[in-house]
Amino acid sequence: MPDADLPAALIFDVDGTLAETEEAHRHAFNEAFAEAGLDWHWDQARYRRLLDVTGGKERIRFHQELAGLSVLDDPAIARLHARKTALYVAHVDGGRLGLRPGIARLINQARAAGIPLAIATTTSLANVESLLRATLGAGAPGWFAAIGAGDMVARKKPAPDIYRHVLDRLGVDPARSVAFEDSVNGLEAARAAGLPTLVTVSRYTDDQRFTGALAVLDHLGEPDQPCRALAGRAPAGGVVNLPALRDWLRG
Repeated sequence: MPDADLPAALIFDVDGTLAETEEAHRHAFNEAFAEAGLDWHWDQARYRRLLDVTGGKERIRFHQELAGLSVLDDPAIARLHARKTALYVAHVDGGRLGLRPGIARLINQARAAGIPLAIATTTSLANVESLLRATLGAGAPGWFAAIGAGDMVARKKPAPDIYRHVLDRLGVDPARSVAFEDSVNGLEAARAAGLPTLVTVSRYTDDQRFTGALAVLDHLGEPDQPCRALAGRAPAGGVVNLPALRDWLRG
């Protein structure tokens, strides 16, 4: 059983939090558009704006609305998004993405301490499982007591639904657990579910403001690669570990 003073559970977002995935997603979208004969191309500036909308199908729909288009109906959007997901998964399965600093270390520490792990994300379940297998090993999806992903809930972040979905399955006190996020939408979702939240900014969220986070860091840190605090206090030694999370929860 885990120490009662340690977090009751660790709940991770995926894109931008576990790994810097968004460029792989952007390229997969553009490949899918080209295959479908669409003259759409999302450059980095456009994609940064589109990331304000959570969910890939929702992002495609929003792009159409911005451009004043009605090229694709909902079934066509779903098919296009499914192809994009397949392209992304192939990219990940090829071993071309790695976890951000400190992620694997902290996950392994939590497992050793008996602390439940969970995922709460708006990305597709196939994307989550592919990333976990490619970076942590074939059995890694089974390490997580709950995986909330994709369309498992009606409303996506910043609504708290996906976090509440996961918390229901974990059966833990949200106030004693920690969520890990990289975006304002994710932070708002986690906090609305009652979860203290640690933010590690990512490539596409470095211009956002994270009011209410436990702290805002550049990453979780490694012994040879200490993290920096962008807001709040950095952990001792520049490494986020279970004692550091305990101390944040204590305030």
